[in-house]
Order: sequence, then structure tokens, then C-alpha cells
Amino acid sequence: MKRKTAQDFHPEVLKLFDSYVHGQISRRGFLSSAAKFAVLGLTAEGLLEALSPKFALAQQVDHHDPRINAQYVEYPSPNGYGKIRGYLVKPAQSAGTLPTVLVIHENRGLNPHIEDIARRIALDNFIAFAPDALFALGGYPGDEDKARELFKSLDQTKTRADFIAAASVLKTLPDSNGKVGAVGFCYGGGVVNYLATQLPDLAAGVPFYGSQPSAEEAANIKAPLLLQYAGEDERINAGWPAYEAALKAAHVNYQAYIYQGVQHGFNNDTTPRFDQASANLAWQRTIAFFNQHLRG
Repeated sequence: MKRKTAQDFHPEVLKLFDSYVHGQISRRGFLSSAAKFAVLGLTAEGLLEALSPKFALAQQVDHHDPRINAQYVEYPSPNGYGKIRGYLVKPAQSAGTLPTVLVIHENRGLNPHIEDIARRIALDNFIAFAPDALFALGGYPGDEDKARELFKSLDQTKTRADFIAAASVLKTLPDSNGKVGAVGFCYGGGVVNYLATQLPDLAAGVPFYGSQPSAEEAANIKAPLLLQYAGEDERINAGWPAYEAALKAAHVNYQAYIYQGVQHGFNNDTTPRFDQASANLAWQRTIAFFNQHLRG
């Protein structure tokens, strides 16, 4: 069966799905509004199923791939808030110390796709760590709808402190070269932008279609940034002009790319919003950016 792409769906259905994924409408709201676009026997439920992630089909690197060492690890959470749990992936063979990359998930926690992203990064000779913000609530539940509902209950102050602590963990790993970069997607892209305002020693940040900090917060950014945006993403792109002005005013070293004609989430190869050409180019730029700023 041919893999569906964003072009197989009415633009309004894609907008509805984006609103559903980000909690702006309920499942019932999506199904009710999408029903008018159901054609050729495909129901609104069928549309939702077709747009939802297919993790197994998109996996690029297996957890047991001999080229990597992958494990789940726990570290203390700041201020006595229990522990941080995440997925730590290293190249199986490496000489000397390595740069590190903090991988920050979307608003569903540490799902199989983000674990696969961490493994891909390790294959490019980095140490990757992907924390699960939902660990405080029992961890990623294995179901995207349940994960989104859990996410609404997170204490974001604690969660952001945990991501800051995770960056510190990476910096001090025995096999780390002391340089930490961060990449994040959607919610995680916003967290990367946030970390850049909080960590003067962040060596590189790559937010994919992430929400932007205020101009006052952006004035604190010292890290070089590679910002990746989708052309068909009105919700996130609305904040870009003000953010760009703030970055220029603060003399931040940044590069920004807007991939025309693609949807929010275009790098996520588990859904039809994935755009292979734009995702490949964005990923090549990401790894080149990390190589430039995290090595040596």
C-alpha cells in the first residue's frame, strides 16, 4: 500500500489534526469537524487513524543495533522532586570523549519515535539523551491520546528544571567532551528555545517548529541557534518575526530555515505530515550544525 502524504488530505483536515494534537480541540471535536471531509468510504475515524503515528513502519535504528549501546537511566531531579528518567544512547565504539545532544520530545513524552531519533544521533557519533517528561506521572503510557492527556497535568516549572538538570548531566558524563547541544520538536522545540535563555554554556540549539520566548528572555541567549520551521504552520510561525528581531537585537548567532509547502511536524516520519525531502535537508543541517559547534 502506498504511504499517505500530507497531499492526500484536505488542508482543513490537517489544520484540524494539528489543533487536536496540540489540545485545542478534543477527539470528538476533530471527528465532528472532519466528518465533512470523509470521502470514498473513509470515515472521520479513518482519517484520524490515517494521520496518527505508525512507529514500527518508520523505525530506522533498532534498540539492539550492535552499532550503539542504548539503555534507560535515572538521575536525581532538582529540588528533591524524585528522579529524571530517560533514554541514553552512545556509539558502541568510539575513541576519546564525545559531544552530547539532549533530545526533547513533542507533547507526548518519550515515545518510540523520539527514541529512534536518539539512536540516529548516536550513529553520527554523539552521546544522545532523551528524557521523558512524563516519568513523574508514570512515564509514556504507550498510547498517544493518553500521553497527550497526561501532558496537560505536568508541572511545567518542574519539567523545565528537569531538562536543565539533564543538560548538566550530559556535560559531566565521564565520556562527554563537556559540550552539550539540544534538539527538540514542537513542544521540545519550545524547550530548546527556553534552554537557550537559561543556559549560557549551551553549545548549540536546534528547535524544530518550536514556540518562541519573549524578547526579554531572548536577550539572554548566548548559544548559536539553528531554527527550523514549516511553511504551512501559521500557529508557530506567527511568533517568528518578533523572535527574529529579538535575536538580531541580542546579536545571537543564528540560522533560520522555513521549509515551504510542508506541515508542522514535517520531520516526524511516523505520520503523513512527514516530508522526506525537507526532513532530509533539515536533518543534514542539524548534524552539520552539531558537528560545527560541539566538536573540538
